[in-house]
Amino acid sequence: MKTWRDVARYHLLVPRPLLLMPWVVLTAGFLVNLQSAIRAPASRHSAAYAAHHNTGGAAVIYFYFFVIGVIIIGRSLPFGLTLGASRRSYYAGTAALGVALAVADGLALAALQAVERATDGWGVGLNFFRAPYILDGPWYQTWLTSFVGLALVFVYGMWFATVYRRWSLVGVVAFSIAQVVVVTVAILALHSAGAWSGVGHFFAGLTAVGLTGLFAGLAALLLAGGQATIRRATV
Repeated sequence: MKTWRDVARYHLLVPRPLLLMPWVVLTAGFLVNLQSAIRAPASRHSAAYAAHHNTGGAAVIYFYFFVIGVIIIGRSLPFGLTLGASRRSYYAGTAALGVALAVADGLALAALQAVERATDGWGVGLNFFRAPYILDGPWYQTWLTSFVGLALVFVYGMWFATVYRRWSLVGVVAFSIAQVVVVTVAILALHSAGAWSGVGHFFAGLTAVGLTGLFAGLAALLLAGGQATIRRATV
């Protein structure tokens, strides 16, 4: 655990990309969407518009967390290992930092969603921090889903960077193609079996908490995959 803490502290020696930049990017997206909503016709500022029109702009922070996961392994792994940390400890410490950031930023997103609700979409019917079904429940549910989602994309980015460190660009391309093949085979199998209605019923009956549980399970699988990959990653 001490090694994990040291790895996290090492990453925070330059805190701006991890602590500040996600919110700079998110704030920029929010201001653009807010300005667009202010300039929209008055009829679009109604409660009905707010209930049925969502920008999905908050997704930008999830994309940025993926980018952080890629950069934090791809850029700093060699120097981190020179400090005496093993590959597994470095990976675990980095993942622990990502989880901690996801906890804090997920709580901030939940607070902003609460403000958005209280102000009827910032006074102009803007749904920036809400997303139907996924991020549209009580604050604690939004926090949990945001936290798990941010952690998921962070460890996904870490795995991509680890694949690159072990097998270079060829490995990344093969890794990406393998994922596309798996998804394509799954789609074809569902289509040939006529099982799309069953899939639809499954997700229709799945609560937001249940979906969050699926995300958490997927995050755990990605984390385990990255841990297995980094054992022989070259630096």
